[in-house]
Amino acid sequence: MSWFVNWFDSEYYHTLYKNRDEKEAEFFIEKLVQYLSLKKRSKLLDIACGKGRHAKYFNSLGFDVVGVDLSSNSITTAEKDENETLQFFIHDMRKIYQENRFDVVTNLFTSFGYFEKDEDEQKAINAMAINLKKDGILVIDFMNAKKVINNLIASEQKIIDSITFDINRKVENQHIIKDIHISDSKTKHHFQEKVKALTLADFSDFIANAGLKIIDIFGNYKLEEFNAQTSDRLILICKK
Repeated sequence: MSWFVNWFDSEYYHTLYKNRDEKEAEFFIEKLVQYLSLKKRSKLLDIACGKGRHAKYFNSLGFDVVGVDLSSNSITTAEKDENETLQFFIHDMRKIYQENRFDVVTNLFTSFGYFEKDEDEQKAINAMAINLKKDGILVIDFMNAKKVINNLIASEQKIIDSITFDINRKVENQHIIKDIHISDSKTKHHFQEKVKALTLADFSDFIANAGLKIIDIFGNYKLEEFNAQTSDRLILICKK
């Protein structure tokens, strides 16, 4: 079974990452909405939405939002906040959700690069493109792999809710690998994150093959210019 199926469905995943910066995410979404001049009630699909934090905020700004994720636990949690214009479904990003339906498709917070085969990454981008209406916009927010690798912290320990997380990081075969050893009272667990160190060139190929055009590239959540050495993020704005 793929690493992401087990890890993203685990309660420990949500514990480790529970303190993510909500204000930063909301700031980014507001900047995106302003930059894209999105009209109220635009249809938006958030792919690999997790518990729906981005999807819910887009919805609060007046958009008709669907969030999809492979993790049944995440979707079960997200569904508690559903309404007429906010819905969540279990779905594999490699498969088409609904053809030609959405004005905007988003894939945020490095929710990509998980698959063993490049053709699966291509399938995912192809499906994102097919979900879009003509002239629709795809937004991909990925880590800047070059900066992450140059600043990799080899090991650290975090204690959250009396659970100890020992985290080791390495780069191997163009993957950034995070081994997570967990001690929870009397039980021990091990999970691994394995994300491809995809570059702008890699994404450019995937996006062109899917029939999309990159219209802008940003390097952080303020939507400032991308620099391969110094930027925190690789944010791609693509048009169908």
